[in-house]
Amino acid sequence: MSVLANRLAQYLPDAKLRPRVKSEGRLVRMVGLTLEAVGCDMPVGSYCSVETASGSFVEAEVVGFSGERLFLMPVGIAEGLKPSGRVIPNDKAVNIPVGPELLGRVLNGIGEPLDGKGPINSKETISLQGKVINPLDRKPIDATLDVGIKAINALFTVGQGQRIGLFAGSGVGKSMLLGMMTRFTEADIIIVGLVGERGREVKEFIDQILGHEGLARSVVVASPADDSPLMRLRAAMLTTSIAEYFRDQGKKVLMLMDSLTRFAQAQREIALAVGEPPATKGYPPSVFAKIPQLVERAGNGKEGTGGSITAFYTVLTEGDDQQDPIADATRAILDGHIVLSRRLAEEGHYPAIDPEASISRVMPHVVTPEHLKMAYQFKQLYARYQQSKDLISVGAYNKGADAEIDAAIALMPNMKRFLQQDLKESFNVVTSFQQMHMTLNTPKG
Repeated sequence: MSVLANRLAQYLPDAKLRPRVKSEGRLVRMVGLTLEAVGCDMPVGSYCSVETASGSFVEAEVVGFSGERLFLMPVGIAEGLKPSGRVIPNDKAVNIPVGPELLGRVLNGIGEPLDGKGPINSKETISLQGKVINPLDRKPIDATLDVGIKAINALFTVGQGQRIGLFAGSGVGKSMLLGMMTRFTEADIIIVGLVGERGREVKEFIDQILGHEGLARSVVVASPADDSPLMRLRAAMLTTSIAEYFRDQGKKVLMLMDSLTRFAQAQREIALAVGEPPATKGYPPSVFAKIPQLVERAGNGKEGTGGSITAFYTVLTEGDDQQDPIADATRAILDGHIVLSRRLAEEGHYPAIDPEASISRVMPHVVTPEHLKMAYQFKQLYARYQQSKDLISVGAYNKGADAEIDAAIALMPNMKRFLQQDLKESFNVVTSFQQMHMTLNTPKG
């Protein structure tokens, strides 16, 4: 019957009436994590099942092609694959269950529970691919979001719907800072994406940093470093998709993704495996196309919906190099960046936020002129002190030579205390402004 249908389709004027025929393919090559198959016709992004030597199947996704050869990437662990193994196309779509049932749960990159609390019984589902919102339809950023960190609330005030980067090297306290935000923020829902981190850190973040209180209103998507690059890529997309769902419900969502660099590295692994040429420091061009596609999905929803996604993306700076290609690319497309200083962390200064290198681009639109003026004054005095620190340290500066430096020296002990915060302390936006005001008007200390 299918042969007759194919012959008839050649004479049908309407191509939509032609039957869709899917044929099995064969696995012909495996290099690293890349599989090559022939004999099946599938578009990029579709799914298939690859037969193993034991007769079981491994799920894979089509990530590229060359001529009649398809390049596949396994979603999970690829073990037991054999030459000429069957490659069977399927119509499976990655639809993830969503709803209030997700709160307090920990998922992997394809939405399967990792916490042992049973299946997620939800009637609604979402796709990993978000819907594009016309930028002219988005609600403007005109309200603050309290994150509970006084240095951020006062000096780099975050707006609802802002996308901001957290730039840090390894071991300077970025995970602790994210954990404080999850516990102290005024957001309705927190979505946490742990992409490419060590498996040990995933459990520590959930049990010790996030805690029971933070987890109760959070959804955690975890794809540790030993997952396949495709799984890590999906985890970042799933984190964003879940945040989009709650935003569309009118919720104020705080999304924390740790880290955007691991997302870029996963895309680099996939792109290089299928033969894409490297460009900037080994990163193929597709990496720099994928980052804005992911980041632009966050932000405010359409006018009238009331929902927003305020997103913090951690960016790992290799060797504390702020000119790393991923750091440089993300800095240009985000609405601000907060830099954590290793020097401050080594001095026992937490959170190790560097006021000179950090900025919030939407702050002027969400705070009062008085607040903005005071924040600028704080940063100017702090920067003035740092510029003259060497002279001050060796006693080469004479008091009275510069009034601004004199003020910075007098205020610096108070400014340092203001920038530090205990892990269990929380300060809202109003209290943070009041503390900054007191800091700048009480020079003794």
